[in-house]
Amino acid sequence: MLTSGQSPSATGDGLGTGPRILVTGANGQLGRALQALAARETGAARYCFASHQQLDITQPEALTRWLDAHPADCLINAAAYTAVDQAAHEPQQALALNAKAPGQMARLCAARGVRLLHVSTDYVFDGHLGRPYRETDPVAPLNTYGRSKLLGEQAVLQAVPEALIIRTSWVFSAWGANFVRTMLRLGREREQLRVIADQRGGPTWAGHLAHVLHALALRPAAQTPGGLYHLSGSPDVSWYEFALEIFQQALALGLIVRVPAVTPIAAHEWPSPEPRPANSRLDCARLESLLGPVARDWRAGLACVLQDWQRQGL
Repeated sequence: MLTSGQSPSATGDGLGTGPRILVTGANGQLGRALQALAARETGAARYCFASHQQLDITQPEALTRWLDAHPADCLINAAAYTAVDQAAHEPQQALALNAKAPGQMARLCAARGVRLLHVSTDYVFDGHLGRPYRETDPVAPLNTYGRSKLLGEQAVLQAVPEALIIRTSWVFSAWGANFVRTMLRLGREREQLRVIADQRGGPTWAGHLAHVLHALALRPAAQTPGGLYHLSGSPDVSWYEFALEIFQQALALGLIVRVPAVTPIAAHEWPSPEPRPANSRLDCARLESLLGPVARDWRAGLACVLQDWQRQGL
């Protein structure tokens, strides 16, 4: 099995008698979290990890060759174009990775009898609803990224109605670019910060998301209804409140020497080429009715991330 610090590899199948699970996008936040989980869950499943450099999912023939060489029972698609603002300037790239590739992947999985778990986003919603979004609520993405992810959902379910699509929100981890890493850097550099306070959602630790995907992959398909599921962290907060908790935990661990003065602002005061939904809250009742209560407290996930960085001297 691979650990979170190793490079993903086609040889990551490991030992054990569980299902063979291929993870695409192995260098991303979720891919890294799944690697860390696989290292702990030795024997429960045989994981194989493929990075974008090893497997370009926008090329159907590349995935065909990969599955010929490394047969899988289940495919977790953790690969995605996630640069929300940049997507406005690169719409074709976002569509290729988030919409066309998942559809092609789903058709290939259907032909081979491979279960597909695909990860999507809260940004398929416009954020105007006054409560957390359910899977059955109307979709109306506000930005290019959200539209590309919605098209990906539709393509997957059209090809494989029994596929599982897990929408999530505000993902963070110890790897890659994310809000926690940005706040820690800015908290060290600046004495004052402005953070948006009128957008609310559930920050999601990639470790919690990885655990849920692992649990779903191990469930018998006959006992796991296909379609859409929501998973987001709890409790719901604004970006401003999220930032305050990051700074308080970072200060307690000695990762910063003082908490900067944080001013709450409205989203319109922070210029961005792409709008975000004001309400990104997700109702996770359908998922928990299937799996039972799942770990979702993002504050515990944040503590794991910051403690990891503390041990590494970051």
